[in-house]
Amino acid sequence: MIPKSVAGAVFSKSRTEVLLIKRRDVPVWVLPGGGIDAEELPEAAIVREILEETGFHVKVVRKSGFYLPINRLAKPTLLYECGIEGGNAAISSETRSVAFFPLANLPPMPPPYQQWVEDARTAIDPPPIKTLDSLNYRAALKLFLLHPILMLRFLLARLGLPINT
Repeated sequence: MIPKSVAGAVFSKSRTEVLLIKRRDVPVWVLPGGGIDAEELPEAAIVREILEETGFHVKVVRKSGFYLPINRLAKPTLLYECGIEGGNAAISSETRSVAFFPLANLPPMPPPYQQWVEDARTAIDPPPIKTLDSLNYRAALKLFLLHPILMLRFLLARLGLPINT
């Protein structure tokens, strides 16, 4: 399966914190990342996405996992661990906030981001290939009942109609 999106875990030098973004379209904390442009290599996509969403110039340290969707709620995604080479934290048209969080005290995140942080932190070689079991229709229904506005914003974003306020 060909990857369609990328996500990046950027740890502090002490590896006790991870860089997260709060999205504009669906205001939740997640790892930076996004779609791979046509004819773009996944490694170039994650470097571009992290720069666009955080203001940091990064280099890829290692591939940490490949995740296969079980339904239409997700895309085949490559997870990379990246290291900061320069730049400063900056918000963008896609992000409301950019911050490092202690691994022991992460903010609430939708699935599968907490698992991805842990997979990147404990990276093995070769990186695992996993299914995105946490992104199932039952979990989506539960999230819709608990957070209907966030889920509506997510669905609109998936349809190409993001609400960036």
